[in-house]
Amino acid sequence: MVHDIVVFSGSSHPDLTDRICHNLSLEKGGIKLGKFSNGETSISVNESVREKDVYVVQSGCGHVNDNFLELLIILSACKTASAKRVTAVVPLFPYSRQPDIPYTKKGAPLAAKSTFESVPNTPTVASRDSTSSSSALPTPATELPPPSFKLSTQSPSKDHQSRIPKIPDTSSNVSDITDAPVTSTNNNHGYKQWVAQSGTLIANLLTTAGADHIITMDLHDAQFQGFFDIPVDNLYSKPILQHFISTRFPNHHDIVIVSPDAGGAKRATAIADALQMPFALIHKERRLHQPPKDKDAPVQSQPMVMASSADLSTNTVTVEKKMKYATTMLVGDVKGKECILVDDLVDTSYTITRAAKLLKAQGATKVTALITHAIFSGDAVKRVQTSAIDKIVVTNSVPQDEHIKELGDKLEVLDVSRIFGEAIRRIHNGESVSMLFDHGWP
Repeated sequence: MVHDIVVFSGSSHPDLTDRICHNLSLEKGGIKLGKFSNGETSISVNESVREKDVYVVQSGCGHVNDNFLELLIILSACKTASAKRVTAVVPLFPYSRQPDIPYTKKGAPLAAKSTFESVPNTPTVASRDSTSSSSALPTPATELPPPSFKLSTQSPSKDHQSRIPKIPDTSSNVSDITDAPVTSTNNNHGYKQWVAQSGTLIANLLTTAGADHIITMDLHDAQFQGFFDIPVDNLYSKPILQHFISTRFPNHHDIVIVSPDAGGAKRATAIADALQMPFALIHKERRLHQPPKDKDAPVQSQPMVMASSADLSTNTVTVEKKMKYATTMLVGDVKGKECILVDDLVDTSYTITRAAKLLKAQGATKVTALITHAIFSGDAVKRVQTSAIDKIVVTNSVPQDEHIKELGDKLEVLDVSRIFGEAIRRIHNGESVSMLFDHGWP
């Protein structure tokens, strides 16, 4: 039993708040949540929080923007009501998985861009006289630059094709590689596409609203903590997943832990090393392919990225026939073995379902997926139903009631409320939280 502590629940995941309060032997704080007819959020705190330790539980799921604004208003209301300390408990942290690179029109991150230091980073009006100046182009690390390399107005020979697109002058730049054909453009010469970096903004909003502490779990990018000037405790689901594997799979030493992409390799290897299990990795890369001249020859119908080059004789941008396709490879042996896919977040479920299909094609007998945050947006649930995944295990960091109804016995939910409850108790009493990183509270 803890004293001088109040736990409020947002509207995103009240069931998790009830479980946390049950573990702390507390009653949930009285708060009234609502909306006006025009959609504005209405908050009323119905009990005193003066000189108390307040914890607000709100997960970044559902209507993310509405829930996040609701969290900010609750934090501000508690701080204004003279709360001693206000902590935001956010199991799934919103906006933490947006990369720092631009998106294509279809929502996928762009491939490696061809950038030229000779072109300014902001729009400028440059002279079209190619004889007024000449700049050297940077070359990739895999190629040695020639002794003297200047922009040329001659077309490259067929015997020597460079992978670096050439431009006739500094005022016309080659467009970024996208998944659509590149057309000629004479506007915004030298303009670099800017993408809003939401990390600093989200951190500033939470701090300004009155948050003194942040508790979350399995940040998609652990470096996101660096945006905050207040303490951030990033709890791990690793102890829960390890406990599940060791208790539900007696022969887990013969099971292969698989990371569905290179980004989650560190997370998967940590579990594999702790349980002394073999490890495999699914690697996806984009390679340049030349379509065959024979019309009857098979060719992939869905190119991922189309490469472009500059036609120097006409000063326009044309499209080559060489296209980039995604190739997926499995690093490791899974033939005749059971596999466990480990990932931190599933949204559209494309990555996890394709990984399961590849494992079954490579001879895996059974595929189980262990996911921390299962959002399942759009048609993700239907995609999982028809996939090669035999069982998917998730945590209740986001609500799973609707997903259980659709997936039935194929979905199993692990409870994380005891870890958050213990973290709240330890922080309130001034104890160390690091024990939860390795041992958890299964």
